[in-house]
Amino acid sequence: MATNPKNEKANISSTNITKNYTLELTILTTLFFMWGFITCLNDILIPHLKAIFELTYFQVMLIQFTFFTAYAIVSLPAGILVEKIGYKSGIILGLLTAALGTALFYPAADYRSYGIFLFALFVLASGITLLQVAANPYVAILGNPETAPSRLNLSQAFNSLGTTIAPIFGSMLILSVTVLSADTIASMTIEEAEAYKIMEANAVQTPYLILTGMLVLIAILFSLFKLPKIDAATSTSGNDIASNDNNHKSAWQYKHLVLGAVAIFVYVGGEVAIGSFLVNYFNELLKMPEAEAGKYVALYWGGAMIGRFFGSITLSGMTNKKKKNIYSSLVFVLALVLALYITKEYQNISNISFSGFPKTATFLVLVGLNFIAFNLGNRKPGKTLAILAVFAAGLVIISMITFGQFAMWSILAVGLFNSIMFPTIFTLAI
Repeated sequence: MATNPKNEKANISSTNITKNYTLELTILTTLFFMWGFITCLNDILIPHLKAIFELTYFQVMLIQFTFFTAYAIVSLPAGILVEKIGYKSGIILGLLTAALGTALFYPAADYRSYGIFLFALFVLASGITLLQVAANPYVAILGNPETAPSRLNLSQAFNSLGTTIAPIFGSMLILSVTVLSADTIASMTIEEAEAYKIMEANAVQTPYLILTGMLVLIAILFSLFKLPKIDAATSTSGNDIASNDNNHKSAWQYKHLVLGAVAIFVYVGGEVAIGSFLVNYFNELLKMPEAEAGKYVALYWGGAMIGRFFGSITLSGMTNKKKKNIYSSLVFVLALVLALYITKEYQNISNISFSGFPKTATFLVLVGLNFIAFNLGNRKPGKTLAILAVFAAGLVIISMITFGQFAMWSILAVGLFNSIMFPTIFTLAI
């Protein structure tokens, strides 16, 4: 991120440590949910636009390339802007910019222009970048710095709630029209093919108009809320530390910041690449229909949500074991409900047998493994990060060398172990 770690850390006073910011953090968490939801819709857009424009995998991945290029281009200017106008104004501007991006999907669908879709995605991602630059350090600052990883894990868990719901929402509204193969489209008359492509293109208009309205509404609400004003640029303590630190004239001279930036680059690349190809991967691996495969993407991102809830619990420094066990049990219940809903096995719950309950059971076993991995970290963010990274890498390799259900569940489980990455890397870096 583009904020100065010296000033951010220096601005944490004893008041910040002792004051309860539950309301403020709850309000900020809505932002994490929204940008998670919007970002994950790209995974549904990819197979959809691939079919409409008959794109190659290289061409369709321009969706993610364009989206995340905005992060690279906009993040530094966004950091400078947030420093000048403040966190709250930065959040409002980010919401309105993202709303403009989602609104542009309407003309993109009308004109059936892949170029306009990509431009809309760039504008949308620019708004989300501004939101992240403002909201992530804000959450880290509000409270005790020792529990910052726990707060960010909790906020990112709600980000993952958005990424979990988005594939279900997108599958119902965007992938509800059967995606036809290029051969099937070629066999149609010109009029039939044209009508099909218009129907496919228009499927994105309603969902993104709904998102536009929600983003504008949240921007209005944020303009009315009174959030704590934290101005790193004018912090006395921050300036004192900055003036005393003659060894680091630039933020990039901090080794941990540079390593953190590299780690986030690698992590995001891996996480996004996996999520982007899951629909097509499951279709090729198991002949799974796109609409059904889109719902299974929710288990990948839902795993990230579950893992972040575990991370918030295990890294919070909670000493009350009974309370910790209750919270952990609730996360397992959440995992059970999610798996039953996605796999539809709740429909036959009265006739459960091992042969009829493998998918939910498989997911719960993987969740249990994730919970064990978190506890092996012994409440140390760096150690926990390393353990889960090894698990994630191993699961990717397993999916590459196996087939069928084994390959599918191996790649889905990566979401559970990726969960720790961003919030922990971010707080360690700053």
